[in-house]
This record gives sequence, C-alpha cells and structure tokens, in this order.
Amino acid sequence: MKKLASRFLNAGERERVSRCVQEVEKSTSGEIVPMVVSASYHYPSATLLGALVLSLLLAAAVTAADAYFKPWGTLSLLDLWVFPAVFAVCFLVLHELLRAVPGLKRLFISHADMGEEVGEAALTAFFRHRLAETRDRTGVLIFVSVFERRAAVLADKGINAKVAPETWQQVVDLVLRGIREGRRAEGLCNAVTRCGELIAAQFPVRAGDKDELRNLIVED
Repeated sequence: MKKLASRFLNAGERERVSRCVQEVEKSTSGEIVPMVVSASYHYPSATLLGALVLSLLLAAAVTAADAYFKPWGTLSLLDLWVFPAVFAVCFLVLHELLRAVPGLKRLFISHADMGEEVGEAALTAFFRHRLAETRDRTGVLIFVSVFERRAAVLADKGINAKVAPETWQQVVDLVLRGIREGRRAEGLCNAVTRCGELIAAQFPVRAGDKDELRNLIVED
C-alpha cells in the first residue's frame, strides 16, 4: 500500500490544489488543509484471512483434481500429503501477494472496519498536524485515504459551533465524485471551495490573519 498517496496527485496537481487553498483562504479566517494518505491502517488480519481462505480453496481444488484424474479415481495414502503441501505453498505466496496488491486485500476488509479506521486516522491527523491549535480554532481537515477510497472532513470547535457537522458530507461527496471520475485534483479543489463557502460568512478574514498551516499534506 506504500506510495499510493504519492501517486494520487502529480506535481502539477499538487500545485493546483495548494493554489486553490491559498485563494479560498483569502476570503476566510478558516484554515483548510487537504491531506492525502496511502492508507489509514495496514489491516494485518485481512492479509491472513485472505491468504487462509484462498489457500484452503486452492488446496482443496488441487487435491480433488489429483484424485479425479487418476485412473482409479480415489485418494491414496500418498495423496493425503497433496493438500497440506499445496496449502503451505499457496499460503506463503498469497500472503505476500495480498500485501502487495491493495485491490485484492480490500476484498477481505469490511466496509465498517474501513470506515472506523479512516475516522480514527483522520482524528489523529487533525491533532498531529496541529489543526486544533489555530488562533480562532478554525481548522478544517479534508482527509483522503487512498487505499480505502474514503474521505472524511473534520472541523475544529470554533467552526463546529456555527456549522452543522452533517454539512461536511457535501464536501466528502465532492472529493469522492472527483476520484470516481478520474478528476482527483479538481475534486479536492471543489471540496476546498465548498468549505470556503460554508465558513466564509461566519469566519471572514480578520486583521492580522496569516497562513498558519500547510496548504496540502501528502503522506505515504
């Protein structure tokens, strides 16, 4: 799952998103930070589960085929070693394959687990990157987790006191629509712009405002 974030946006797209944040923040004291990470969690149990299930199926299929294609069509004592031998080899190979191929590993992770991990990772990132330490408590994090294909938006208490939390789903939808349509940078820019629209009236630019946070964070 490594490098998914670095491949999510190319250099030109990163610059485009950063400029969009700068432009939107000219009309509000809010601090909007888009963040892209490769994955919110490494899901080791999914790797083990996937390797176990697929290895069992393959070992059973090979053992059955071995018996079927023999002239007498039955299992012998020697055939009893086919299943564990095939299972062991398949497990080792598939375990590494699942670690290397995100799309395959994702099949063995529930939507609920992914949603929970993305939410926890977004909250951790919010505090780790100091979005809760702005002057007016007006930080907004647009968090994108590439492996899970999910997004989350978190706002500091200064903004949440005046903007209903459910409103942020509009921003999430813009991000996900851009990803689905292959317009990732545009989707992020649309989300940043929508955040600006939601908070500009309540949090206009104040005297002495400065850019307190990074305009884009990409973490592998």
